[in-house]
Amino acid sequence: MAASQLNIINASFVASAVNASQYPEGELSEIAFIGRSNVGKSSLINSLCRRNGLARTSSTPGKTQTINYFRITGKMPDESRLEFMLVDLPGYGYAKRGQAARASWSKFIEEYWLNSARLKLVCQLIDVRHPPMESDINVYRWLVEHGLNVQVVATKADKIAKSRVHQHLQVINKNINMAGLNPGGNIIAYSAVNGGGRDELLDVIKNILLK
Repeated sequence: MAASQLNIINASFVASAVNASQYPEGELSEIAFIGRSNVGKSSLINSLCRRNGLARTSSTPGKTQTINYFRITGKMPDESRLEFMLVDLPGYGYAKRGQAARASWSKFIEEYWLNSARLKLVCQLIDVRHPPMESDINVYRWLVEHGLNVQVVATKADKIAKSRVHQHLQVINKNINMAGLNPGGNIIAYSAVNGGGRDELLDVIKNILLK
């Protein structure tokens, strides 16, 4: 596959938010990332932007508790620039989080999804090594049924044999009912270790931003 036409040349942290009053001002389009706790979201974001430490990684699931905004500058082959916000959303499904905390998480994340007019795409991350869990399935269904653009990204693709990746993607596809809910949708296998899937994901983001 040819290299992506979108080359990220700058990425910087802008703000953290827990409600709409704290969202950054401006009109930049937003690309959001969500997934179960410990799915490798921070590692993927750092890999995508080629900036180690941009999103803080942790061995403790559920560490990210706020909506974190990063301003991204991408360069196209004709030297034009694409500016957008990458939005890092808290992980879902962490078992040790209490019921009240889960309800609070659900409320402020749904508020973001439903009220951010700048949101163009939600990248939902699912660990390629395992069948989707109930929370993965429920989040995917919710996003699609509310009319949001969703790109499923299967993380940690380097953790299984290349010959088994397609089989695992089929399991994810079937379990989340992609064919029924979002015909024409696809899944990108991604490795933050070797960059596999990075160009493909950047092309999806570029195409969404240029619409």
